Amino acid sequence: MPLAYNQDLPPSGGFETLKYKRSLPFRGPSGLVLLLGTLGVCGYGFYRYGLGAVEQRELKREKAWSRIHLIPLLEAENDRDKYRRAIAEKTIEDAIMQRHKGWKAGQSVYFNDRGDEEKVV
Repeated sequence: MPLAYNQDLPPSGGFETLKYKRSLPFRGPSGLVLLLGTLGVCGYGFYRYGLGAVEQRELKREKAWSRIHLIPLLEAENDRDKYRRAIAEKTIEDAIMQRHKGWKAGQSVYFNDRGDEEKVV
């Protein structure tokens, strides 16, 4: 006796279509927009860096010139200080050696026949 088979068939009207496409949500700007934005920010940063470098160069030049103009003033101040100290040393030496006859303050303590004694201002 033959067996009766019941074949499984699709429903009438067919199966509904399969959704195989990806439907991902929008996740931000495209790569081109990101690249252009990065280039814009970097360009602005280099521009500002250039402005700062110019300003630093100008400040360095101004500092150098101010030092150049101050050199005569500082040298004059140093000369006045040396003169004041030499006079003070001579005064102190006079006070210390007042009991010794023939002692000349500021004169070299070494005597020779060449006559090149040290002289104080």
